[in-house]
Amino acid sequence: MSWTYATLLALVAVLVALSLSPEADSAAVPSSKGSVKEPQGSMKKIFMKEADAATFFRKRSRRASKSQDEINAEQRQILAADERMREFNEEKRTRHENFAEEEDDEQNERSRESTEQWREFHYDGMHPPQEYNRQSI
Repeated sequence: MSWTYATLLALVAVLVALSLSPEADSAAVPSSKGSVKEPQGSMKKIFMKEADAATFFRKRSRRASKSQDEINAEQRQILAADERMREFNEEKRTRHENFAEEEDDEQNERSRESTEQWREFHYDGMHPPQEYNRQSI
């Protein structure tokens, strides 16, 4: 019973603290519509007024042809996506090539070490080691 009382007391304390804090007022959505600000700078290009949006969708039907600006924007998006895909695949290929090269180097090193060990084990002392017994060209 005491843990429910402690939990309830903590919850009430948090609620009181949040309601009294000044950050709670600044985070709240204003209720008055008179304080709506016009977007500034680049935001003005992104958002449009409700009446303009309604006329845009009314004017533009499904079968209407796209404007050259829309076609160009879509083409830029497609080219940017292709470039990102190309860079991703190039980096993936580079990582794979580096991994394969390291694996090959490790395999060559293991092979060389095992060959040296075999030569040392089988060397009878009568002839010079095979490395130095090669004919010079």
